[in-house]
Amino acid sequence: MNTGLLISLLILPFLLMAQNREHPVNETALGYNKVVELNFEQALSKLKTELKKEGFGVLTEVDIKDTFKKKLDVDFRPYQILGVCNPQLARRSILAEEEIGLMLPCKFIVYVNKQNKTVIAAVDPVKTMAVLDNKKLAEAAELVQLKFKKVMDSL
Repeated sequence: MNTGLLISLLILPFLLMAQNREHPVNETALGYNKVVELNFEQALSKLKTELKKEGFGVLTEVDIKDTFKKKLDVDFRPYQILGVCNPQLARRSILAEEEIGLMLPCKFIVYVNKQNKTVIAAVDPVKTMAVLDNKKLAEAAELVQLKFKKVMDSL
């Protein structure tokens, strides 16, 4: 692995914590989340803008609130799943592990929690891809992780 990338990966969490003391990026079992001082629609818009800056496009959008209403006739708070992709990194991942498409695209979610706060969360590709024990794939996952952390920090 590139020494500069390794150093960046090691110090980035500390930089993120120092810059976001009021609403830090929290590590979760599946990835990261962050409470943002934006309403739901503003958070979706800001997330898409920041993803674009890192080379990610939104391939899918699943509106859970709308889906639950249409399919189950139940009300639910705003909750949207975004399937995101960086074509260069997706290609690199597929070349490293042919069936990685089962785990693509990577996911972000934006939702309003039970405390009526807007939350943005991202999957941690290093955690999810670790089960495959593939060095080339792990390197691609680390690059995606670094970009996702930049996105989360910018929110």
